[in-house]
Amino acid sequence: MAVKQFKAESKRLLDLMINSIYTHKEIFLRELISNASDAIDKRRFKSLTDTSAGTEDGQYEIRLAVDKDTRTLRVTDNGIGMTKEELEKNLGTIARSGSFDFKKDNASNENVDIIGQFGVGFYSAFMVASRVTVRSLALGSDTAWQWESTGAEGYTVEECDKKTVGTEIILVVKESSSEENYDEFLDAWRLEGIVKKYSDYIRYPIRMMKEKSRMVEGSDKDADGKDKTPEYETYYEDETLNSMVPIWKRDKKDVTDEEYANFYKEKFMDFSDPAKVIQSKTEGTATYNALLFIPSRAPYNYYTKEYEKGLQLYASGVLIMEKCADLLPDYFSFVKGLVDSQDLSLNISREMLQHDSQLRLIRQSLERKIKNELTSWMKNDREKYDAFFENFGLQLKIGCYDGYGMHKDALQDLLLFRSMKQDKLVSLAEYVEAMPEEQKYIYYASAESVQAASRLPAAELISDKGFDLLVLTQDVDEFVLQVLHTYKEKEFRNVSGGDLGLETEEEKKENEAKSAEYKDLFAAMKTALGDKVSDVRLSSRLKTHPVCLSSEGALSIEMEKVLNAMPTGEKVASRKVLELNGDHEVFAALKAAFDAGDTEKVNAYSDILYTQARLIEGLAPEDPVAYANAVCKLMK
Repeated sequence: MAVKQFKAESKRLLDLMINSIYTHKEIFLRELISNASDAIDKRRFKSLTDTSAGTEDGQYEIRLAVDKDTRTLRVTDNGIGMTKEELEKNLGTIARSGSFDFKKDNASNENVDIIGQFGVGFYSAFMVASRVTVRSLALGSDTAWQWESTGAEGYTVEECDKKTVGTEIILVVKESSSEENYDEFLDAWRLEGIVKKYSDYIRYPIRMMKEKSRMVEGSDKDADGKDKTPEYETYYEDETLNSMVPIWKRDKKDVTDEEYANFYKEKFMDFSDPAKVIQSKTEGTATYNALLFIPSRAPYNYYTKEYEKGLQLYASGVLIMEKCADLLPDYFSFVKGLVDSQDLSLNISREMLQHDSQLRLIRQSLERKIKNELTSWMKNDREKYDAFFENFGLQLKIGCYDGYGMHKDALQDLLLFRSMKQDKLVSLAEYVEAMPEEQKYIYYASAESVQAASRLPAAELISDKGFDLLVLTQDVDEFVLQVLHTYKEKEFRNVSGGDLGLETEEEKKENEAKSAEYKDLFAAMKTALGDKVSDVRLSSRLKTHPVCLSSEGALSIEMEKVLNAMPTGEKVASRKVLELNGDHEVFAALKAAFDAGDTEKVNAYSDILYTQARLIEGLAPEDPVAYANAVCKLMK
């Protein structure tokens, strides 16, 4: 029989289809199953108005069959089938899609849910097959036809003896080589895994006879009834490989918590039940089903570069992408789950998305849904939200800080910080609501814990006033508050920063007068310390402690520590101010040494007090040995 040439432009085009478009060879089975599903859809659609068009028993199926001896894999359906003309038109012309035409002709009918649209998926079979044979009997036709090809050389079409309506595709699987393992596509368990991964939610059953083994009854006992090594026999069992009905398309009230948990653990490889399940169904400008999960704990690599965010993306129940990062903003990257849509613009291989408005609409809708669910969770089940925040709160804070605070308005109400007064996590709204009427600012301090913060000299005055203090325990915390700047018109103030706004005008004048009285002492101390500090002054924030360091400008002492710990090699320095408690006996000793003209002692005291202040702020001594010697000398 004469070989017919493909009607596409050249051998190069088919080579492109086979070798370049698809990333993974296993995709071929997804494509063939999707085509079979479309063929059944067409027959089922026709049967809605013509009852004779349906199958005799009203059942539809897709069937896989493997023969390792002949290296063949068969994919069979009882769909609408193809005539000789349709075989030539759809398979003889690369990038011709009969499904696309059918979908276009019936665009207004909601019963039509066709997957294929490009007409190239069939040719992915040549990635794994040296020969592809298609046997088909069209609905209403008396003659079956066989299309056969070994690739770009062309194809043949001839009559065949197929008796039942539908299509059978027979692949002669290539021989394995040192570079490629094609034998895997002749393994029933491997094929089942591919079906589960990509085609689990095809609406029609995908069946296969699977070889199994069982003990021969009675073979584990000898004639005397004693135990012996049993004998086993091989048998075959017809199995349905796919689930068919996606859990996300079932009514939420019909799905148990256990079913959601089992689905999550199986699909997303977690040992623990999800902390929260979010189901969303949207129709209109963005039509999709989404089933999302918030894990009960952070993955071990979550805060590393190795972690890959993204939702599974399905098109009409067929897996298109394992991790679609474009569907989630980074600050919600802890969310796992899937999105199923019929309206996505896919590229020719159906492995990647075109970046269109539909994708953006779905993303925006998901963002709103996730935020609303988290807000409701915080309000109605605070204990579980606190546990969630312990796991993923850092990601929300990073999201608030990233992009110069671009997303701060969306995230600020989801943030929690530890309260020194209550020793528990509180939201910014809760902090502001609990503020005494006379409190003007939101006060915070950076420390490892509430206990450490309560010991800070600068925190003492805040506590005595009856004000609460937000304890910042994570490196990013202060950067977040710097970006927010205010919350509900209340400015954030660092207790180790500049003016705390706690002095009355009279107290300010009194402090200024005292500072003027000791200006020569402070000048001498500044000379002794050099550029270690930008100023030395009397403190308005100290009560019982003798000394502390505060900072001037946007860069705080805590931010200096964080930035200098980064592996960039660049070092920054905050503008530090040494503050002294004028009512403390240490200050009296310092003043006495200055009045006595003992410059050496003033210098020594200045160094000791400065180093003590550094230690209180969590900064290492600049010269530990000199500090130790100075203390020992003082003790003599």
